[in-house]
Amino acid sequence: MTTQDFNTTFSVDQTPNAVFDAITNVRGWWSENIEGGTAKLHDEFSYQFRDIHKCTMRLIEVIPDKKVVWLVLDNYFNFTEDKTEWTGTTIEFELSEKENQTHVHFTHRGLVPTYECYDLCFDSWNHYIKSSLFKLITTGQGEPNPREGVNV
Repeated sequence: MTTQDFNTTFSVDQTPNAVFDAITNVRGWWSENIEGGTAKLHDEFSYQFRDIHKCTMRLIEVIPDKKVVWLVLDNYFNFTEDKTEWTGTTIEFELSEKENQTHVHFTHRGLVPTYECYDLCFDSWNHYIKSSLFKLITTGQGEPNPREGVNV
């Protein structure tokens, strides 16, 4: 059975531990505007990008060096009719090793082409995962959204 959930993969020469540490350093690749814990089971964090996108995540599965799963507790988009499209979906990072490389498989389970946000989310996740997270892992410097001040 083929899934329509958004997913993407990449491989790096770094260890699963280094990759896991980068993934859980969400401020280093997604946004410096993250509040809360991002590494341990049951941690919750919030993300906000201006008044465009806000969400709250809970880590519901954490297997060091192998897997991290976030549950989207709530979500708000200012550009969709259904402002809560992501709510109840899961965001999954699975790591595996093959031929001295660490493979990262990213899935946003529930983010499907019928969602109004799909095209924008597709482009955004591709940037954050395949560019920003990849760079954080391989160079130590990701491309997260910069921290927004209160008066932005």
